[in-house]
Amino acid sequence: MVASLNSDLAERMDRLPLTRLHVLAMLTCGIGMTIDTLEMAFGGVLGTVFSTQSPPVPPGQLGLLLSAVFVGAVLGAPLLGWWADRHGRRGALVALMLWIALTSLGAAMADGVGQLTLCRFLAGLALGGYPPIVIAYLTDLLPPQRRGTLIFLSLTPSLLGPPAAIFMVRWLGPLQPLGLEGWRWGFLVGSACALLSALSFLALPESARWLRTRGRNDQAEAVLQAFERSATVVAAPPDAGAATPVEQVAPPPAPPHRRWLAVVGLFSLSPWATIAFPLLTGAVLAQRGFRLDAALLIFGLSSMGPLLGTLLASAVMDRIDRRLAMATCIVAMLACGAAFNFSTGTASLIVAMALFNLAVSLYVPLLTVYSAELFPTRQRASATSIAWSINRLGGALGPLLLVPTLRGAGPAVMFAVVAASLVATLGVLAASPRGLERQTVS
Repeated sequence: MVASLNSDLAERMDRLPLTRLHVLAMLTCGIGMTIDTLEMAFGGVLGTVFSTQSPPVPPGQLGLLLSAVFVGAVLGAPLLGWWADRHGRRGALVALMLWIALTSLGAAMADGVGQLTLCRFLAGLALGGYPPIVIAYLTDLLPPQRRGTLIFLSLTPSLLGPPAAIFMVRWLGPLQPLGLEGWRWGFLVGSACALLSALSFLALPESARWLRTRGRNDQAEAVLQAFERSATVVAAPPDAGAATPVEQVAPPPAPPHRRWLAVVGLFSLSPWATIAFPLLTGAVLAQRGFRLDAALLIFGLSSMGPLLGTLLASAVMDRIDRRLAMATCIVAMLACGAAFNFSTGTASLIVAMALFNLAVSLYVPLLTVYSAELFPTRQRASATSIAWSINRLGGALGPLLLVPTLRGAGPAVMFAVVAASLVATLGVLAASPRGLERQTVS
């Protein structure tokens, strides 16, 4: 009886058109992700500011400051994923945003690099948990035939976070309103936006699939009926609901150990290119002799490249194998990273880093969606959060190892480490199981 109820609920969800309630969830999640990426981008801003001031912050302190947010994410992501699988996606997302608001306010008021490092660590506890939990939530909610495309579209506003952080600090730096440095104003704005985001999540429903797994069938039915009553935005495709029944696709065909090996391998290798290298862009430019204003300009313009590309790529995300799309992004990162490393002109540096950031902006959500689709609902938030924790561990180690490498051996040797991680990622992808794009998730 329970299995029949579960199957019926899943099939009804899969038959749904795209409704206004779906769109509200996508917009709310996208705004939250924008805040997450803005907060993470402050690492690159701080790296640029503190590398160009006189005297610059010592490499050891700078490495700790840049790594602190990722150390926090390593600890916070798996705990928050566990919480979201046991107590609900929506409540976890509200708590995350409230915590980000509090720690960002603390960072704005920090007295010295030590206090700022502590605040960044505390912020990382929540910043590391938000992306995997929000993607688990959207994977639960969205119709399977358009799931990849809709997740990409909902997360596209997050690409505005890094350039917003960079240009805000660049604009406010010389002005110093109320006597506060530009980077402090950036944290104040982030704190206010996070508070508003927490309130907006209260207007969303809990995941019906998650409620079903916890035996709360009446609440799951109420949520499903709310979606069924919501006005249609885009009609369901003709084959909606014709995906393989839940019982035949859960668990996915690949055995659990193969899924875990693939996810752990991909998430442990990716941060060297997707986190550490972009994070140190400003430091690389500073070492090449660019002043703070010029370095922030190049850094900011290059961070705007992913926006249009992601919108265009979202149209094909559900048409090709996730692994093939990720491999294409990796090859692009190799080519563009090498071009940035050996370019000298301002225009070529901007183009190379903009294309590199475009590849990163496609690869990271592809990897997270691919991983979320591999695991059943009862484990989805926990599994993706553990994987994200592994990713953040690499993000924490990256600056600690690459800042001294950059200062001591130069950009070419630093990029050689990044390139090696990308080549290894291609090998792991070749052995990874196929994902569940356009299929029902259990």
